[in-house]
Amino acid sequence: MIALEIADIKECMAHLLLRETFDHFEFISGTITTFNTFEIDGYLHKEFFDSDDLSAGLYADYSFWKDIRGYCFSLIKGKRTPLNFKFVFGLSRANIEKLLEKNAPAFQPEQIQGLYLNFRYDGTSLQCITGTSLHTFSLDKSLEHVWDETAVKLFRQYGITATAV
Repeated sequence: MIALEIADIKECMAHLLLRETFDHFEFISGTITTFNTFEIDGYLHKEFFDSDDLSAGLYADYSFWKDIRGYCFSLIKGKRTPLNFKFVFGLSRANIEKLLEKNAPAFQPEQIQGLYLNFRYDGTSLQCITGTSLHTFSLDKSLEHVWDETAVKLFRQYGITATAV
C-alpha cells in the first residue's frame, strides 16, 4: 500500500471526471460532500436487470466507473469545489487475471478479493492510496508491490504527477 499525493489536482480531476482514463475500473463506492453528502454504492442489484442481459454476462458485481462518472460529475461541477470526496475503484476481474499472469504468477485469481485505488480529496489536497485484499492471509507481499508499481506506472502514463508520501 502506498499513498500518492497528486500534485496537479485540476489535471487529475479532468482524468477522473472528463476523460476515459479510469473507465475500465469497477466503481466500488463513493462519497461526495457539497451542499449535502451523497453516498453511492457501486454494487449492482442484478434483480433490476433483464435475465437475458444477466445470462449474457454483461454485468459484473460492480458498476464500471464509465457508467457512474457522469452522475459524480454532475454533483461536483460548479463554481465551488466539493468540501471532500472519496472514490474507491477496483481493478476488474479480467484485468486482475492479466496482471497476475504477467507480474505475479505465484498468485491465482481466486485468491484475490480486490486491487483498489482509493481517491480522497479533503478540500485542499488529493491523494490516491493503493490497496490489496486477499481472501486468505499471506506473508507474501509481492502482489502488493506489483499493484503499487502498476498504479504509479498508470499515473505516469497519463501524465498525472504524484509523489509517494
